[in-house]
Amino acid sequence: MTTQQKLDLVNQVGEEVVTQKELRELFESNKPLIAYDGFEPSGKIHIAQGLIRAINVNKMTAAGFTFKMLVADWFALINNKMGGDMEKIQTVGKYFIEVWKASGMNLDNVEFIWTSDFINKNSNKYWQTVIKIGKKNNLPRILRTVEIMGRGEKDNITAAQIMYPLMQATDIFMLKADVAQLGMDQRKVNMLAREVAEDLGFKKPVSVSHHMLLGLLPPSEVKKDESSADRSIRLKMSKSKPDSAIFMTDSMEDVERKIKKAWAPERVVKENPILEYCKYLVFAKEDSMLIERPQKFGGNVKYKSYNDLQKAYASGELFPLDLKLALIKYLNKYLEPVRTYFNENPEAKALKEKVEGFEITR
Repeated sequence: MTTQQKLDLVNQVGEEVVTQKELRELFESNKPLIAYDGFEPSGKIHIAQGLIRAINVNKMTAAGFTFKMLVADWFALINNKMGGDMEKIQTVGKYFIEVWKASGMNLDNVEFIWTSDFINKNSNKYWQTVIKIGKKNNLPRILRTVEIMGRGEKDNITAAQIMYPLMQATDIFMLKADVAQLGMDQRKVNMLAREVAEDLGFKKPVSVSHHMLLGLLPPSEVKKDESSADRSIRLKMSKSKPDSAIFMTDSMEDVERKIKKAWAPERVVKENPILEYCKYLVFAKEDSMLIERPQKFGGNVKYKSYNDLQKAYASGELFPLDLKLALIKYLNKYLEPVRTYFNENPEAKALKEKVEGFEITR
């Protein structure tokens, strides 16, 4: 694969890449490369964390990266996920790994790392690095990063949560990550790591931030002085609002119900979650998308690109219900291997049942 082909793959993943020049230099170095992402075990896993994560990891590993997936149990504890119960958090973490195994992720160049194990093995250097990053920044600077925890600067942040961004930046350095490949909601901590890296003797990580998939519910009003990036983060799917997301083990009936009631006004392209699902899921996996319709409504039509589909929707040529019905079929096709895995694997099934019995906390 040429350098340009590798760049093209990574740019399919990244809504933003900081910087393109540094990414090219990484590929031209011909050295082994590491990318990472981290997930708080925090309940059921939705398709952005499952299917889209699998799609993006597969592109990164195809471009030559070893991908380190951090199962961030300590971070979930700090952020009071699962009520701060570490046994529950680690149960959910094991469930996450089983979902990724079943979701089509190519695991040949993927390593799962538990934060608790990693810190315990590297505690001296790890905590020294956390302290050094903390000394380089004042409290207001750290508070500007708290959206990485799903929090706002005006929320009641605990003293433990102040540690969270410092630890996440430390993970980047300790994992020797060339690329931090996380969602746009994690961008601010990647920039924090880039700011302090060279002063602390570490290489500056390239930040490849993927798009945050919109929730299925109607969008709320624009907030004053809200940037488009901040708005997309605020409107992303939420585990605390189950009908805003498709979960990886949702039944066929769940998928149909949620998609049919999803917000998707006729001819409206902006902030349309159904179109987003088509763009970031269907066209990431398929060469075309087939819309099946009765002959009286125009008959079947196949779109060979997302742009063609979007234009048809904007013009009114493609009706919302027809698109939703097609999307339901594609989503159920993608989720069926996951359902089968959790039905036929006794250990995975037991994990799923445990997790579904846990109360989801913000």
